[in-house]
Amino acid sequence: MRAIWKGSVSFGLVNVPIKLYSATESHDVALHQVHNADGGRIRYQRRCEVCGKVIAYEDIAKAFDDGDRTVVLTEEDFDALPVERSREISVLEFVPSEQLDPMMMQKSYYLAPDSKSSKSYVLLRRTLEDTDRTAIVNFTLREKTRLGALRVRGDVLVLQALLWEDEVRAAEFPELDQEVKLSAKEMQMAAALVSSFESDFDPESFTDEYQVELRQLITAKLEQGEALDTEKTFGETAEEEGGGEVLDLMEALRRSVEESRSKKGGGTKGAGRSAAKDERSAKDEPASKEADQAEEAEEADETDGAAKPARKAPARKTAASKAPARKSAAAKAPAARKTAAAKDEEKPAAKKTTTGATARKKAPAKKTA
Repeated sequence: MRAIWKGSVSFGLVNVPIKLYSATESHDVALHQVHNADGGRIRYQRRCEVCGKVIAYEDIAKAFDDGDRTVVLTEEDFDALPVERSREISVLEFVPSEQLDPMMMQKSYYLAPDSKSSKSYVLLRRTLEDTDRTAIVNFTLREKTRLGALRVRGDVLVLQALLWEDEVRAAEFPELDQEVKLSAKEMQMAAALVSSFESDFDPESFTDEYQVELRQLITAKLEQGEALDTEKTFGETAEEEGGGEVLDLMEALRRSVEESRSKKGGGTKGAGRSAAKDERSAKDEPASKEADQAEEAEEADETDGAAKPARKAPARKTAASKAPARKSAAAKAPAARKTAAAKDEEKPAAKKTTTGATARKKAPAKKTA
């Protein structure tokens, strides 16, 4: 790489000599324009509207036109600006890294040490790492005063050019003011869909398919000429049909979850069921079967396009209330096995009540049954 700028990073009385390199590059296939009839190259010419001559690049100056007057600015004018002559990246403040808005970020540059001793460079890098801070800096590059973020990436300092605050447009859309109601079921299904796509970010796992196919097309045309069979090159592509199937939000979420889980080999069983139901243990299997049947009935109603919130709550309560009922039945079983002596001890306690004494005496018979 070739350095495009040399200067220094300064904070307080510390000065870090650096060289600036462009950190990114485009991987797009370079294309130029030609005449489609004979393949002749199309070139742009800088032609003066007054004299009609083609002007060389070194003879071109910049100008500002306010509608009535034109002010021509030469390279000497730009060089005379005090800020333009500065070769210093000035640290304005150190801020928490999470406060930076990605919307403001522009082109990235690598900063490499530009001195025999890199001690000050390593000191700045280690300080940013240990404090988890990003340096907000001010610098001038290519006739523009810029705001930047100085941060650490691996073992190198990275300068990220930032937009100024007034360069970011406000998001003013009347559609955002509309009140939207989302059901708990929709939020639950959306969360399940996000969970099915969860992964750690790995940039190498993504490919620019368009550029790959474009290079493939260029190679095929070089080999086969104009008689190119696109089906052999790219395979048969399905034609898009107008008026696709319209799905409601819940159905689209449900199908998306099922498709994502099937791709990962997890199956689609229970895709539309709640997370709490999936975590039930095998001990509660009888209760969960009844709950499953109730929720499957709910899903069938939703698939038919009729949302019935009034029926959902009772169905869940019924399913939930049956589990405790079975537990209480299980709890009664040990009571039935109590010894006669224990029963005799309980009888005085039962007689203490003023009403329902006869009913309480019959309770052991129910337990035995």
